[in-house]
Amino acid sequence: MSKSKTAYPKEFLQHIQSITNKRAKIVIDHILKHGFITTEDLEYTYGYNHPPRAARDVREAGVPLETFKVKSKSGKSIAAYRFGDISNLQLNRIDGRVSFPKDFKNKLYELGKGKCYICNGQFAERSLQVDHRVPYQVGGDINKSRDIKDFMLLCGSCNRAKSWSCEHCENWTAEKKPTLCMKCYWGSPLKYSHIALQAIRRLDLHWSGDEVKYYDAIRIIAKQNNIELPDFVKKIIAKIHKR
Repeated sequence: MSKSKTAYPKEFLQHIQSITNKRAKIVIDHILKHGFITTEDLEYTYGYNHPPRAARDVREAGVPLETFKVKSKSGKSIAAYRFGDISNLQLNRIDGRVSFPKDFKNKLYELGKGKCYICNGQFAERSLQVDHRVPYQVGGDINKSRDIKDFMLLCGSCNRAKSWSCEHCENWTAEKKPTLCMKCYWGSPLKYSHIALQAIRRLDLHWSGDEVKYYDAIRIIAKQNNIELPDFVKKIIAKIHKR
């Protein structure tokens, strides 16, 4: 159930009224009216194909949001967002993140050889997104100097995966230590000790061009052996390791 605007502190209302980011305002106005907003609302009502990015715009503007689960119209479990603890409002983040100049992205693209830094897939530059290695929600603009090593390019799929993982990490919600982010897979995919503070290792593979035939082949074999594809790949690696 939504609250009346008068139920919110004056300072909170003044802050959200000063936010100019379009996506953030849509999320905020919808929550004010309905109490929460779902990923389904963001995608089908407002046309955002990456709902977590819209939620991050709100958080980056200093407004606390919490994520929870609801049922979609088809009965599927989906994410929804509502205001979090208002006492955690950050008044110094009205403008959110600063946009990146084209030449900055060009340089990242050249350094990464046109690949996503997570899955190593090859993409056109327009399909890759500039990402803070340390999430803005944790470090703010600690990298205002725009040091190239503090950023990487991610494809949409990997960016969404990182968003979900980070938003459910204790370092995001409480600790807010940039050093922990830089020891995480999502901050340093080539050298890390944890994923969202958990003792996990991850390998993201992207198959393209002539490689697709190899993917299709192992998928068929895995299905014939009634084994899930990730488990089958692990089994192959374990078998080779034992030789």
